[in-house]
Amino acid sequence: MKLNIPNSLTLTRIAFIPLVVFLFLLPEDTYQWARPASAWIYGLACVTDWLDGYFARKLGQTSEFGAFMDPVADKLIVTVAMVMLVWAHDDLIILFGATIIIGREIIISALREWMAKRGQSDAVKVSQLGKYKTFAQMFALGFLMHRDDWLGMAVHETGLVLLVLASILTIASMVDYMKAGLSAVKS
Repeated sequence: MKLNIPNSLTLTRIAFIPLVVFLFLLPEDTYQWARPASAWIYGLACVTDWLDGYFARKLGQTSEFGAFMDPVADKLIVTVAMVMLVWAHDDLIILFGATIIIGREIIISALREWMAKRGQSDAVKVSQLGKYKTFAQMFALGFLMHRDDWLGMAVHETGLVLLVLASILTIASMVDYMKAGLSAVKS
């Protein structure tokens, strides 16, 4: 593995996970700043997701390692954030959102592996709908982690609305991937 800028950004995203968890779990009565700080670091980690793809294309530094690790890093940070939010909130919207998002990731990962074994991995490439889902999901989770109102914005409520939107996009993108996979198998 060659350690280039995109791969370094992907590994940085993974390295942020323990810090995000640590800050999120600090006692709120003593460390009121910790949850917002965990959300901002999570947000910074999400920016690395965009940057690693940008630099990989711009600098011609795509690699097999990056193609493998980028989605792994995404799934790790999203899954950890969802588990933390379910643990911290007694909220059915968050529980259902987590179930939908994590379940979809497992299903699509299995579909991609199956399609790769069949030599048809191009049939289940990342779609534009999947990118919209990721965008809504990352903002939803960051807002829910932050929770406290900020600059007059009802951050938690906005996060819940974005999580519902992300859940809908998650289901829609899963259906698209499943259709593409089944269509490729039939042909």
